[in-house]
Amino acid sequence: MMREMAQSRAKLWGWVAIALAAGVALRLYFLHIAPKLTTDTLLYGDIAKNLLQNHVYGFTVPGHPPRPTLIRVPGYPLFLALCFLLFGVENYHAVLYLQLLIDLATCLLIADLARRLWGTRAGMAALWLAALCPFTANYVGSALTETLTLFFIAAAFYTLHRWSETTLGYNRWLWLIAASLAAAILVRPEQGLLAVAIVPAMLWIAAGYRTATRSPLSICLAPVFVAVFCVVLPFVPWAARNWHTFHVIQPLAPRSATDPGEHVPLGFQRWYRTWAIEFASNEYVYWNYDSSDIKITDLPARAFDSPAQRAETAQLLADYNLTDSDSPEIDGRFNALAAERISGHQLRYYVVLPIARLANMLFRPRLELTAITLEWWQWNEVRKESTFAYAYALLNLAYMILGVRGFLRWKSRPPAFAGQAPLALAIAAYVALRCALLLTLDNSEDRYTLEFFPIIILCAATLFRYKKSYQVADPFVIPARNPSP
Repeated sequence: MMREMAQSRAKLWGWVAIALAAGVALRLYFLHIAPKLTTDTLLYGDIAKNLLQNHVYGFTVPGHPPRPTLIRVPGYPLFLALCFLLFGVENYHAVLYLQLLIDLATCLLIADLARRLWGTRAGMAALWLAALCPFTANYVGSALTETLTLFFIAAAFYTLHRWSETTLGYNRWLWLIAASLAAAILVRPEQGLLAVAIVPAMLWIAAGYRTATRSPLSICLAPVFVAVFCVVLPFVPWAARNWHTFHVIQPLAPRSATDPGEHVPLGFQRWYRTWAIEFASNEYVYWNYDSSDIKITDLPARAFDSPAQRAETAQLLADYNLTDSDSPEIDGRFNALAAERISGHQLRYYVVLPIARLANMLFRPRLELTAITLEWWQWNEVRKESTFAYAYALLNLAYMILGVRGFLRWKSRPPAFAGQAPLALAIAAYVALRCALLLTLDNSEDRYTLEFFPIIILCAATLFRYKKSYQVADPFVIPARNPSP
């Protein structure tokens, strides 16, 4: 029996190695064929360089000392600074190779969590789905926060489950939950939603343990509050630094991504929200504002409610294009135009367009880091690219369908689901909270829904678990010996 288990385990490790090798190959393809250093990459890199060379968390100003900033939380710049310290300043290739390893670790965390929940076959399915997912693998080839964020999301749910299997005291899994949540927020400030989803699940688990053991409630809940304190603790020095440097209370990063005293074009943003849906509008309009021309031909027909409004918009853009810069007068005119459009179409502005932007982020082809044209739907002009884009969209949809079906199947199995309900609650709460946040955004970007993929893959894995009537031995679980008579 033990020999058969050892052979089965060795065979399984062989398949794990093959899956990881396939994952490495896919990531190396993206890393070598389509590496991309974006504007955000250079922004993070500039902060990291100034940290190392000038000991200032800020941007380079030619001919002047670095200018302090607070528009980005310090997690990813610190990661880049460490990479630059170890491998050389601006050695982004080393950063990308390190991200490759981190992304493979994310795959293993998802797979092991699926294995612990539903068995070895489900874990292996999760590993293959994660290793061969092009949407997450693509970000290994770009020095952005997404790879680290996905790792900390997977780590948070993994450690939550491992903690729920213990006596719920002050053990390593509690500290790893706190570390994962704090690190996730330090990398992306909106990951505070992850803590909002997981902490109630921890309280639920602790309360259930108190009922089962009849321990005092205060003793059972205390570790959760200690973990919350540990999550908040890293932001104290960051908030203190922002108060000392800018005299503002800012424990995370501003939603507007501007430093104190900088003008926020609220009128332009409001006008943009009255018509924007697809990612192409970000490139042609949103990101060009206050730097480049905006062409009226780049606006869709829904940006105008009448010929007179189109003429008014054309004149406003022409006046803006004279300087390609924001001003209170121009921003005020955009705000007035937005108010005119909203007054007659409030349902469109407050409900239809936010939902359309969220659907666009969820279901459009995830091509933002590829060389595919932004207008991929123009079949007659770019047939080859359009074919690839539609295939990518179908693959993305397949992952979504598998994830939803898996969650519904997980939830529909009361005996198995009962002990896993807090984890499922945390997963559902995180998805709901993030969707609610995305409904408030101006710009539709696919990467904002990339954080769902660890959850999608985990839930999809339940579709591959053994049926009860065909359950086989798990080679990772050593059966107990029968006691001597």
